Amino acid sequence: MIPSTYPDPKTIAQLTAGMLLDIEAVLFNADEPFTLASGLPSPTYIDCRKLISFPRIRSTLMDFLTVTVMRGAGLEAFDNVAGGETAGIPFAALVAERMALPMTYVRKKPKGYGRNARIEGAMSEGQRVLLVEDLTTDGGSKLSFVDAIRETGATCAHTAVIFSYGIFPETERTLGDHGITLHHLCTWWDVLAEAKRRGSFDAATLDGVEDFLNDPRAWQAARA
Repeated sequence: MIPSTYPDPKTIAQLTAGMLLDIEAVLFNADEPFTLASGLPSPTYIDCRKLISFPRIRSTLMDFLTVTVMRGAGLEAFDNVAGGETAGIPFAALVAERMALPMTYVRKKPKGYGRNARIEGAMSEGQRVLLVEDLTTDGGSKLSFVDAIRETGATCAHTAVIFSYGIFPETERTLGDHGITLHHLCTWWDVLAEAKRRGSFDAATLDGVEDFLNDPRAWQAARA
């Protein structure tokens, strides 16, 4: 159920970054960049899906996410918790359990048969829905999920993620222009700080990652 005590946001960010490093959900490689879903290169990669296999860390982070949302939006701000297909579904279920609320999920597109629905579960007109996902980069992928929720007659003004890239200035503007407030636990800056503190990667790798974080668009353009 709902956690009754929790650390301050700065401590939550540091602890979350450390847990992501603990389970090796974070990968850094400036010499051989990863290719993101956008097709652009990046020296960083994060896989929040790994969290579902680590129950103690998973439980702690879901407590953190629940209290972060409640602190930012209020204890009685929602009637339904929706997960975005697919990575958001398990985290939405865990947050909904803590909030004692119904859980639904949103498909990326209609399934093409039967009801041809994008919303699975019971969502009704007038419900205030929290959208839960694993992470956000520039915020754009959230808009389609939010629109699908709103098409039911429900409202959706908040989205919660474990990890926000925190390096693209347009993220909160994109979401804000769509009437959405973002709640998150940590960013790449928090992970980099914790990786430096621990000495998790060699200095050259950390320097390469920091160069990317300071100007990701220029870094990508030079390597695209």
